[in-house]
Amino acid sequence: MKKFIALVSLSFLVMFSSLFTNTSSTEAAGNSKLLITEAKKLIGTPYRYGGTTPKGFDCSGFVYYTHKKIGKILPRTSKQMYQKGKTVHKSNLRAGDLVFFNTSKTKTGVSHVAIYIGNNQIIHATSKGVKIDSLNNSYWKSKYVGAKRL
Repeated sequence: MKKFIALVSLSFLVMFSSLFTNTSSTEAAGNSKLLITEAKKLIGTPYRYGGTTPKGFDCSGFVYYTHKKIGKILPRTSKQMYQKGKTVHKSNLRAGDLVFFNTSKTKTGVSHVAIYIGNNQIIHATSKGVKIDSLNNSYWKSKYVGAKRL
């Protein structure tokens, strides 16, 4: 009888805890598609230091805004974003992962963030506005720091 009660309790616990676990991979893929759709709508938006709206974005403002549009709240700066999520090797990137760079000539660490959209491409806010670039671009390739999956 004790084994039966333990088994029923364990089954109940597993079913109950599934209500509070992270989204499934299907939901995550759907969220990534929605995120990228929202991000692509903003291509051409001008750069604005500290910008967090479609009037103008800096890199982390763009990532913050697009995630907020799909209901996910992130920290405001690229350095703070880099502290979140699970580290992902460059060879295992998936659409929706955040990709980080050091574009500073004097500082170490992270100073730029972009959204990976697949096919070795990122979408981000640069001094030329929101645009898509290749991770193989010599500039971005040399500045790559790492990636995170939220």
